[in-house]
Amino acid sequence: MSRSRTIDVPGSQGAAPEFLVPPETLDAVSPSGDRGGMIIGSGPQGEAVAASILRPHPTRMVTVGGLYLARQIALRAMATGAWVIVATGRPASWKVLERAAGQTPDGKSVPLTQIRRLAPFDLPRSTEDTPLLVIHDGGAVPQELFPPRAAWQTTMYVLPYLHPQVSSGTAANASDLVLMQRLPLNQAQLAQRIWSLRPQQAQQLTQLQDDSLIALGNMMWTPIRLVTNKKEQEILGPIRRGD
Repeated sequence: MSRSRTIDVPGSQGAAPEFLVPPETLDAVSPSGDRGGMIIGSGPQGEAVAASILRPHPTRMVTVGGLYLARQIALRAMATGAWVIVATGRPASWKVLERAAGQTPDGKSVPLTQIRRLAPFDLPRSTEDTPLLVIHDGGAVPQELFPPRAAWQTTMYVLPYLHPQVSSGTAANASDLVLMQRLPLNQAQLAQRIWSLRPQQAQQLTQLQDDSLIALGNMMWTPIRLVTNKKEQEILGPIRRGD
Protein backbone atom coordinates (compact mmCIF):
# COMPACT_ATOMS: atom_id res chain seq x y z
CA MET A 1 0.00 0.00 0.00
CA SER A 2 1.05 3.57 -0.58
CA ARG A 3 2.52 5.38 2.39
CA SER A 4 0.81 8.67 1.55
CA ARG A 5 -1.82 9.94 3.97
CA THR A 6 -5.43 9.46 2.93
CA ILE A 7 -7.43 9.72 6.18
CA ASP A 8 -7.87 12.96 8.11
CA VAL A 9 -9.58 13.74 11.38
CA PRO A 10 -10.26 17.14 12.95
CA GLY A 11 -7.11 18.81 14.21
CA SER A 12 -4.79 17.68 11.41
CA GLN A 13 -2.98 20.29 9.36
CA GLY A 14 -3.29 21.20 5.71
CA ALA A 15 -5.21 23.51 3.42
CA ALA A 16 -7.88 22.42 0.98
CA PRO A 17 -8.29 23.55 -2.59
CA GLU A 18 -11.65 25.13 -3.29
CA PHE A 19 -14.03 24.02 -6.02
CA LEU A 20 -17.02 25.74 -7.60
CA VAL A 21 -20.10 23.69 -8.49
CA PRO A 22 -23.56 24.58 -9.80
CA PRO A 23 -26.18 25.24 -7.09
CA GLU A 24 -28.29 22.44 -8.54
CA THR A 25 -25.56 19.94 -7.75
CA LEU A 26 -25.22 21.18 -4.18
CA ASP A 27 -28.97 20.77 -3.78
CA ALA A 28 -28.67 17.12 -4.74
CA VAL A 29 -25.50 15.90 -3.08
CA SER A 30 -23.43 16.45 0.03
CA PRO A 31 -20.54 18.90 -0.04
CA SER A 32 -17.09 17.57 0.70
CA GLY A 33 -15.40 17.82 4.07
CA ASP A 34 -12.83 20.32 5.29
CA ARG A 35 -9.14 20.42 4.27
CA GLY A 36 -9.89 18.76 0.93
CA GLY A 37 -11.00 15.56 2.61
CA MET A 38 -14.33 14.01 1.81
CA ILE A 39 -16.40 13.22 4.89
CA ILE A 40 -17.02 9.47 4.89
CA GLY A 41 -18.67 9.19 8.28
CA SER A 42 -17.99 9.40 11.99
CA GLY A 43 -15.33 7.75 14.13
CA PRO A 44 -15.66 5.83 17.42
CA GLN A 45 -16.03 9.07 19.42
CA GLY A 46 -18.46 10.65 16.98
CA GLU A 47 -15.75 12.73 15.31
CA ALA A 48 -15.92 13.39 11.59
CA VAL A 49 -13.62 11.17 9.51
CA ALA A 50 -12.56 12.41 6.08
CA ALA A 51 -10.69 10.65 3.30
CA SER A 52 -8.39 12.54 0.92
CA ILE A 53 -9.83 10.86 -2.13
CA LEU A 54 -9.14 13.71 -4.57
CA ARG A 55 -5.57 14.88 -4.09
CA PRO A 56 -2.45 16.02 -5.98
CA HIS A 57 -1.16 12.47 -6.42
CA PRO A 58 -2.29 9.56 -8.60
CA THR A 59 -4.49 7.61 -6.21
CA ARG A 60 -5.91 4.11 -6.24
CA MET A 61 -8.66 3.01 -3.87
CA VAL A 62 -11.00 0.07 -3.38
CA THR A 63 -14.46 -0.30 -1.92
CA VAL A 64 -15.65 -3.73 -0.83
CA GLY A 65 -19.24 -4.44 0.06
CA GLY A 66 -21.68 -3.01 -2.44
CA LEU A 67 -22.97 -0.15 -4.52
CA TYR A 68 -24.31 2.13 -1.79
CA LEU A 69 -20.89 3.10 -0.47
CA ALA A 70 -19.40 3.54 -3.95
CA ARG A 71 -22.29 5.67 -5.18
CA GLN A 72 -22.21 7.83 -2.05
CA ILE A 73 -18.52 8.55 -2.64
CA ALA A 74 -19.32 9.41 -6.25
CA LEU A 75 -22.05 11.84 -5.22
CA ARG A 76 -19.73 13.60 -2.80
CA ALA A 77 -16.99 13.82 -5.41
CA MET A 78 -19.51 15.45 -7.74
CA ALA A 79 -20.14 18.07 -5.06
CA THR A 80 -16.50 19.18 -5.26
CA GLY A 81 -16.79 19.78 -9.01
CA ALA A 82 -14.85 16.64 -9.91
CA TRP A 83 -15.21 14.74 -13.16
CA VAL A 84 -16.89 11.44 -12.23
CA ILE A 85 -16.61 8.80 -14.93
CA VAL A 86 -18.04 5.35 -14.30
CA ALA A 87 -16.86 2.41 -16.41
CA THR A 88 -19.32 -0.38 -15.76
CA GLY A 89 -21.06 -3.40 -17.16
CA ARG A 90 -24.28 -2.45 -15.37
CA PRO A 91 -24.99 1.16 -16.41
CA ALA A 92 -28.55 1.14 -15.10
CA SER A 93 -27.19 0.85 -11.55
CA TRP A 94 -25.32 4.15 -11.98
CA LYS A 95 -27.90 6.26 -13.83
CA VAL A 96 -28.81 7.76 -10.47
CA LEU A 97 -25.62 9.84 -10.72
CA GLU A 98 -26.66 11.40 -14.00
CA ARG A 99 -30.09 12.22 -12.58
CA ALA A 100 -28.51 13.78 -9.49
CA ALA A 101 -26.13 15.89 -11.58
CA GLY A 102 -29.00 17.36 -13.59
CA GLN A 103 -29.05 18.54 -17.18
CA THR A 104 -27.63 21.32 -19.30
CA PRO A 105 -30.02 23.97 -20.70
CA ASP A 106 -30.38 21.92 -23.90
CA GLY A 107 -31.56 18.87 -21.96
CA LYS A 108 -28.36 16.84 -22.10
CA SER A 109 -26.67 15.22 -19.11
CA VAL A 110 -24.07 17.35 -17.36
CA PRO A 111 -20.78 16.29 -19.01
CA LEU A 112 -18.83 16.16 -15.74
CA THR A 113 -20.71 12.96 -14.93
CA GLN A 114 -20.45 10.13 -17.46
CA ILE A 115 -21.51 6.49 -17.51
CA ARG A 116 -19.37 4.53 -19.96
CA ARG A 117 -18.93 0.95 -21.12
CA LEU A 118 -16.38 -1.25 -19.41
CA ALA A 119 -13.70 -0.82 -22.09
CA PRO A 120 -10.62 1.37 -22.50
CA PHE A 121 -11.23 4.98 -23.53
CA ASP A 122 -9.41 8.31 -23.28
CA LEU A 123 -9.81 10.14 -20.00
CA PRO A 124 -10.13 13.91 -19.64
CA ARG A 125 -7.17 15.79 -18.22
CA SER A 126 -7.32 16.06 -14.44
CA THR A 127 -6.35 19.31 -12.73
CA GLU A 128 -6.62 20.88 -9.30
CA ASP A 129 -9.69 22.78 -10.48
CA THR A 130 -11.23 19.69 -12.07
CA PRO A 131 -10.01 16.52 -10.36
CA LEU A 132 -11.01 13.18 -11.85
CA LEU A 133 -12.63 10.20 -10.15
CA VAL A 134 -12.71 7.12 -12.38
CA ILE A 135 -14.97 4.43 -10.98
CA HIS A 136 -14.15 0.95 -12.25
CA ASP A 137 -17.16 -1.28 -11.61
CA GLY A 138 -15.88 -4.44 -13.24
CA GLY A 139 -16.68 -7.27 -10.86
CA ALA A 140 -14.65 -8.95 -8.14
CA VAL A 141 -11.49 -9.41 -10.24
CA PRO A 142 -11.13 -6.16 -12.21
CA GLN A 143 -8.68 -5.60 -15.05
CA GLU A 144 -6.35 -2.62 -14.86
CA LEU A 145 -8.05 -0.48 -17.53
CA PHE A 146 -7.60 2.96 -15.98
CA PRO A 147 -4.53 3.01 -13.74
CA PRO A 148 -4.10 6.37 -12.01
CA ARG A 149 -1.19 8.08 -13.75
CA ALA A 150 -1.70 11.81 -13.21
CA ALA A 151 -2.04 14.24 -10.35
CA TRP A 152 -5.64 14.75 -9.25
CA GLN A 153 -6.72 11.42 -10.72
CA THR A 154 -8.21 8.73 -8.52
CA THR A 155 -9.28 5.31 -9.75
CA MET A 156 -11.78 3.57 -7.46
CA TYR A 157 -12.38 -0.15 -7.89
CA VAL A 158 -15.82 -1.33 -6.78
CA LEU A 159 -15.55 -4.91 -5.55
CA PRO A 160 -18.83 -6.62 -4.62
CA TYR A 161 -16.84 -9.12 -2.55
CA LEU A 162 -13.27 -10.30 -2.04
CA HIS A 163 -12.24 -12.95 -4.57
CA PRO A 164 -9.04 -14.99 -4.05
CA GLN A 165 -7.67 -13.82 -7.40
CA VAL A 166 -7.81 -10.16 -6.38
CA SER A 167 -4.72 -10.74 -4.24
CA SER A 168 -2.60 -11.15 -7.39
CA GLY A 169 -3.67 -7.87 -8.99
CA THR A 170 -2.83 -4.22 -8.42
CA ALA A 171 -6.34 -3.14 -7.42
CA ALA A 172 -5.89 -4.47 -3.89
CA ASN A 173 -2.13 -4.70 -3.48
CA ALA A 174 -1.30 -1.19 -4.70
CA SER A 175 -4.25 0.67 -3.15
CA ASP A 176 -3.76 3.81 -1.12
CA LEU A 177 -7.09 3.29 0.62
CA VAL A 178 -9.47 0.35 1.07
CA LEU A 179 -12.98 0.80 2.46
CA MET A 180 -14.51 -2.51 3.57
CA GLN A 181 -17.98 -3.23 4.82
CA ARG A 182 -18.87 -6.43 6.68
CA LEU A 183 -17.31 -9.58 5.22
CA PRO A 184 -18.17 -13.25 5.75
CA LEU A 185 -15.52 -15.24 7.58
CA ASN A 186 -13.81 -16.72 4.51
CA GLN A 187 -13.44 -13.28 2.89
CA ALA A 188 -12.24 -11.73 6.16
CA GLN A 189 -9.56 -14.42 6.31
CA LEU A 190 -8.60 -13.58 2.72
CA ALA A 191 -8.37 -9.89 3.70
CA GLN A 192 -6.12 -10.93 6.56
CA ARG A 193 -3.73 -12.62 4.13
CA ILE A 194 -3.81 -9.83 1.52
CA TRP A 195 -3.19 -6.96 3.93
CA SER A 196 -1.37 -8.77 6.77
CA LEU A 197 -4.11 -8.11 9.30
CA ARG A 198 -4.11 -9.34 12.86
CA PRO A 199 -6.62 -12.11 13.70
CA GLN A 200 -8.71 -9.73 15.82
CA GLN A 201 -8.93 -7.30 12.90
CA ALA A 202 -10.17 -10.03 10.58
CA GLN A 203 -12.72 -10.98 13.22
CA GLN A 204 -13.87 -7.37 13.47
CA LEU A 205 -14.59 -7.36 9.73
CA THR A 206 -17.16 -10.12 10.26
CA GLN A 207 -18.99 -8.17 12.98
CA LEU A 208 -19.56 -4.77 11.35
CA GLN A 209 -23.07 -3.35 11.24
CA ASP A 210 -24.66 -2.50 7.88
CA ASP A 211 -23.82 1.19 8.39
CA SER A 212 -20.19 0.57 9.37
CA LEU A 213 -16.93 0.02 7.54
CA ILE A 214 -13.19 -0.16 8.07
CA ALA A 215 -10.82 2.27 6.35
CA LEU A 216 -7.55 0.46 5.71
CA GLY A 217 -4.27 1.98 4.58
CA ASN A 218 -0.59 1.92 5.41
CA MET A 219 -0.34 1.71 9.21
CA MET A 220 -4.04 2.63 9.40
CA TRP A 221 -7.11 0.79 10.64
CA THR A 222 -10.03 3.16 11.20
CA PRO A 223 -13.60 2.07 12.07
CA ILE A 224 -16.15 4.41 10.48
CA ARG A 225 -19.89 4.71 10.81
CA LEU A 226 -21.48 5.88 7.56
CA VAL A 227 -23.41 9.13 7.75
CA THR A 228 -25.90 10.28 5.15
CA ASN A 229 -28.19 13.26 4.77
CA LYS A 230 -31.76 13.67 3.64
CA LYS A 231 -30.91 14.43 0.01
CA GLU A 232 -28.59 11.41 -0.25
CA GLN A 233 -31.31 9.22 1.23
CA GLU A 234 -33.73 10.47 -1.40
CA ILE A 235 -31.23 9.60 -4.14
CA LEU A 236 -29.71 6.37 -2.80
CA GLY A 237 -32.19 5.10 -0.24
CA PRO A 238 -31.20 3.94 3.26
CA ILE A 239 -27.64 2.99 4.14
CA ARG A 240 -27.00 -0.66 3.36
CA ARG A 241 -24.38 -3.14 2.20
CA GLY A 242 -24.56 -5.40 -0.82
CA ASP A 243 -25.79 -4.57 -4.32
